[in-house]
Amino acid sequence: MKITVMTTDEQFITLDVDPDETVENVKALLEVETSISLQQQQLLFNGKEMRNSERLSSLQVRDGDMVMMASVAASNDLRLNPDGSAVNPRAFQQQIRRDSQLMAQLLQNDPALSQAVVGDNLDDLQNILRERHQQRLELRRKQEEEIALMYADPFDVESQKKIEAAIRQKGIDENWEAALEYNPEAFARVVMLYVDMEVNGVPLKAFVDSGAQSTIISKSCAERCGLLRLLDQRYKGVAVGVGQSEIIGRIHVAPIKDIPSHVRDEERLSKQASLLGQGPSSGTSGAQGKTPGTNTSGTSSSDPTQGADFEAKVQKLVELGFDRNSVIQALKLFNGNEDQAAGFLFG
Repeated sequence: MKITVMTTDEQFITLDVDPDETVENVKALLEVETSISLQQQQLLFNGKEMRNSERLSSLQVRDGDMVMMASVAASNDLRLNPDGSAVNPRAFQQQIRRDSQLMAQLLQNDPALSQAVVGDNLDDLQNILRERHQQRLELRRKQEEEIALMYADPFDVESQKKIEAAIRQKGIDENWEAALEYNPEAFARVVMLYVDMEVNGVPLKAFVDSGAQSTIISKSCAERCGLLRLLDQRYKGVAVGVGQSEIIGRIHVAPIKDIPSHVRDEERLSKQASLLGQGPSSGTSGAQGKTPGTNTSGTSSSDPTQGADFEAKVQKLVELGFDRNSVIQALKLFNGNEDQAAGFLFG
């Protein structure tokens, strides 16, 4: 017959068991499914505890019935040594793993300990537990010193300085905790993003700032891109931030195009292929033998700008609204590459 067992975390496990099976054997099957040891399991049927020696048939458990499983924490396995390490690290690890709420709190508040619990290295877990124990001892010692300062002589200058430093440090710690809670991204490392671009047809490398409201370009770079003639000096100003810099004007709009990395790779590969295809020139007048399977009909058969495929690309780009002559020139410029030609026309 089949019975359904609902665990403490509301998971449903279906077991195929014999009616005369003992409760202890059922717990052994559940230990394999849930990783909860047999000693920590407590099975309930109709609100009554099922003893290990009892059989399912004697408890009136029938096909399709549901059994509740409660987890009994093994307090002895969760004890800690005086140095903070676990007496039974494997049981300690398994117990924390089964507590989803505790794991979520550890992941948020102590990622290092969370990783040690999830991992398989018990030595790392023990070392982190010892470190956390030492940190708690140090925190307790500081708190005791603060309490001692509160009862110290109010006219002692050194005591007053220590009290002032403690108050200041407490404010700093509270500010740090608030930042972790409400602005955690401030502690993340930012990776700078540089991309290859073309500004007014001039290739250059640009820095991407996702929060910027406008693009900043230096005077020398604008002159190199041929944009200085479009500078509107009515928008002069001063940029004040970490430092101070003069704004000499504004260029309202300019053609810009990003250059995907695969385009440069294709250009490099095409150049290498063309060099390999040319081969060394020979000054002898002897005839060369033909290699079987090679095409010697000239360059017309390998020209990507001819044939039905090329015409289909032309028609496809013309349907996008581009002039036919412009489309043909763009396809010839990029050796029949439709994507690159489209990017060129849109740019």
